[in-house]
Amino acid sequence: MQNQTVAFSKNSSNLFFHILTKCNLSCSHCYINKKQHGDRTLSIETIRDWLGLFSQKAAQTNLVLLGGEPTLHPDLHLAVKEAGHLKFKSITIDTNGFLFHDILEKIIPDDLDFLSFSLDGATQDTNDLIRGKGSYDAVFSGIQKAREKGFSCSMIYTVSDKNIHELDQMPTLVKKLGIDRFFIQVIGMRGESSKSRALQVSKDLWLKTIPEIAEKIADQGIIVTYPKVFLSNDDQFQCAANVAKNYFVFPNGRVYQCPICEDFPLHSHEIRDNKLVAMPQINEMDLFKLDIPEGCVMNKMIQPGNLAYEKDGRPRHKIACCMLKQELIP
Repeated sequence: MQNQTVAFSKNSSNLFFHILTKCNLSCSHCYINKKQHGDRTLSIETIRDWLGLFSQKAAQTNLVLLGGEPTLHPDLHLAVKEAGHLKFKSITIDTNGFLFHDILEKIIPDDLDFLSFSLDGATQDTNDLIRGKGSYDAVFSGIQKAREKGFSCSMIYTVSDKNIHELDQMPTLVKKLGIDRFFIQVIGMRGESSKSRALQVSKDLWLKTIPEIAEKIADQGIIVTYPKVFLSNDDQFQCAANVAKNYFVFPNGRVYQCPICEDFPLHSHEIRDNKLVAMPQINEMDLFKLDIPEGCVMNKMIQPGNLAYEKDGRPRHKIACCMLKQELIP
């Protein structure tokens, strides 16, 4: 098994494109903030124009189409076709499993690299408490339909204090479902989850649980990716925004390079009249270059509850860039 930290590269980028903020669910950790992101549903013409803004490096860019729930957009299939025409490196749809507008009848497996399903509990009770009634069954049904049609399926499990106790059941479950890739996410203190820090998992519990479960899943032939989160004080901190180009695009035109910033008007760019415009100081870009003992400066400013200190004021650990991932390849 290959177990590696995925280094940032100037030759690779990710485009997380929120084509709407509307959703049929109300997840307790939803990071959409309509006050900051708007409630607009982009027209297919606008989606095409905005994809074009990033097409110069499409061959180096992984595109993820998001919402809200992206399958609520009646023209999602046309967005997928346009992305394919522009030759993005990979194309993924993140979905809650309900698969509205018969999306599986309008695209074919060759159009898409992954359909990525969100599941936040190994049992119906836990998942539906977090994501909403019916969401557990929708994921199982959606995966079955997608696999029957030949689509590659991945799964995202956002770890919180509400569901980490069921993570040890996931190796058996993902094998049964025929998942090709499994993503473990750490809950971010933004959107709905910013209202309750009790959702966060301690450092000790994270390090005790996540690597072990990730290895068990990878042992079954499934690629597993999870955030590094914690660094030792001897580890060198690196901010992805200083090396790679990752963009988080929202329907109101805001473009961030750090997802931790998304609850605030700190965006580095904005789309105006179908042009990508750099924002004036001070924005997130002015903060990425700051070097602090705690590692991620945005975490220090926005999520200080993640940090712990010795009696002499030294941080006990550094927080890694949220884009730094550990990947296990069978």
